[in-house]
Amino acid sequence: MNLSAADLLARPARVLDSGPVRSLVEGRRVLVTGAGGTIGGELTRQVAALKPERLVLLDASEYNLYAADQEMGVRFAETNWTAELGDVRDRRRLETLFARERPDVVLHAAALKHVPLMETHPCEAVLTNVGGALNVMRLAREGASAFVFISTDKAVNPTNVMGATKRIAERVVQALAPDGSAKAAVVRFGNVLGSAGSVIPLFQRQIASGGPLTVTHPDMVRWFMTVEESAGLVLQAAGLPAGPGDSAVFVLDMGEPVRIDELARRLIRQHGLRPEVDVGVVYTGLRPGEKLAEEIFYAAEDVAPTSLDGVMVAREEGEPWHLLEGPLLDLLDAAAQRREKHTQDWLQALEPAFRPG
Repeated sequence: MNLSAADLLARPARVLDSGPVRSLVEGRRVLVTGAGGTIGGELTRQVAALKPERLVLLDASEYNLYAADQEMGVRFAETNWTAELGDVRDRRRLETLFARERPDVVLHAAALKHVPLMETHPCEAVLTNVGGALNVMRLAREGASAFVFISTDKAVNPTNVMGATKRIAERVVQALAPDGSAKAAVVRFGNVLGSAGSVIPLFQRQIASGGPLTVTHPDMVRWFMTVEESAGLVLQAAGLPAGPGDSAVFVLDMGEPVRIDELARRLIRQHGLRPEVDVGVVYTGLRPGEKLAEEIFYAAEDVAPTSLDGVMVAREEGEPWHLLEGPLLDLLDAAAQRREKHTQDWLQALEPAFRPG
C-alpha cells in the first residue's frame, strides 16, 4: 500500500525548490557516499535529474551498489556516472577515488544508524560514523566547493552511541571547515519515512502478518520527514550562499512531532482494519539508548530562518581543530583496537552531553 506523507503525518510533504541547487549540480562533479542506501539513493536520483557532469556512487554494500547502478542504467542512462565499491573507513581507497574523480560537491550519507545495534557495536559505530566522516571531510576540503554531512536529531543531547558518534562527526566537520576550500553544511534529519530499519516498514510487515504492532512506549514521539524531503534538504543546504570555510547546521521544519502509538493506529486504519479489534498494539518498553522525545537544536545554537521556506539554520561558536584532534584520534584508536570500554569512555569524554541510556 502506497501512503503519502499527508496520510501518515497529518501534514503535506514539503516541496523544496530545485532551482537554487541546479547551478550547484549542473555541469559539476558530484560524489554521493552511501549511495545504495535509502537517503543516498534518493540523492542520486535528484542529482542525476539536475544533469551533473559526473556522478560518483560510493557504497560499501555490494548488493546495494549493484541495485543503485542498475537503477541508474534504467532511469538515467544518459548520465555520466560510475558505481564504486568502497568503505569510507578506508582512507587510501578514498584518496585514490578523490584523486581520480575530483568531485566538486560531496554528499556524505554513508553511516551506521541502527540505534540498538550500535549500542552493542560501539567500535563499529565510531569507525564508520566518526572515522568515515573525518576521512571524507579531510579530502573534500582540499578541492571540493561544497560538502554536506547528513546527521540526525539523535545527535542533540545524545543518549545512545549512534547519536554520540553523529554529534562528534558534526563537530569534526565544523572544526575542519574553516581551513578548507569547501563550504560545509550539516543537515539534521528526523526519522525518514520508509528508510531501511525504520518503523513504517516494520509496522507494515506486522500488519501483513496479522499483528500485533509493537510500540515501545505509548508516549513516544518523533519528527518525521519523507525521503524526498530529506534529499531535497541536503541539496538545498549545499546550494545556499556561503563562502569557502563557512559551516552551519540546517534543519527542515517538520511540523509537530508524531506520537508513534497514533501513527501505528493510523496505519492500521488506512489498511481498512480496526486497532485493537482486527490488529492489536502492544507496548514493549524503551530500548537501551532510546528517548521518549528527540530534540533538534542545542540551547547554545543560534537558530534563524533561511531564505528557503521551511529550512532553518543553526550556528554556534566552533571549536578549533587542534583541541579536538588529539582526543578524537584516541577515540578512533580505541575503536580500531576493538576496546569497547575504552571506546565508550572516549565517547563520553569527547561528548559531554552524551548521557548513556
